[in-house]
Amino acid sequence: MSAATSIPDVRVIEPKVFGDERGFFYESFNARRFSELLGQGHDVPAVEQVFVQDNHSKSARNVLRGLHYQIRQPQGKLVRVTAGSVFDVAVDLRRNSPTLGRWFGAELSAENKRQMWIPVGFAHGFVVLSEHAEFLYKTTDYWAPEHERCIRWDDPAIGIEWPLDAAPLLSPKDQAGTSLAEAEFFA
Repeated sequence: MSAATSIPDVRVIEPKVFGDERGFFYESFNARRFSELLGQGHDVPAVEQVFVQDNHSKSARNVLRGLHYQIRQPQGKLVRVTAGSVFDVAVDLRRNSPTLGRWFGAELSAENKRQMWIPVGFAHGFVVLSEHAEFLYKTTDYWAPEHERCIRWDDPAIGIEWPLDAAPLLSPKDQAGTSLAEAEFFA
């Protein structure tokens, strides 16, 4: 099941989970079903995505990663949490989009098993809400550090309402992020 968001191309995906006293089972990815979910609400019946890389990170409470994107070799990302919980954010950087500069955020956790689709043309980031979190994401293109860009997590022009209970822990790269006004946008 896919839920619409305040930015139509960003999707929150809620899998059907089968559980009992033994544990649970769910299909975390099915290419056919994913393609159908992306096609909902559009003129085309399905949108095909090919994933080329999977990434897995572990972070402590209050670690904030982002807002990252690649200006060349742009990546669509299908993200989920396998341990703990995060507040996950997508920011529209598509120059001709009616939602340029707007953000959408949702809590993703091992418990709720939600996933979020962040299409090409968006910056992405998250903050860890639990003691630690393990974050998995599939990408539609390879990591290209020479094309990677970062926007400040606290840029007032974007105004993300991060659910922080303390100052975030940031990498040097994230501390040096640019403002939205200085960002490179997607055509």
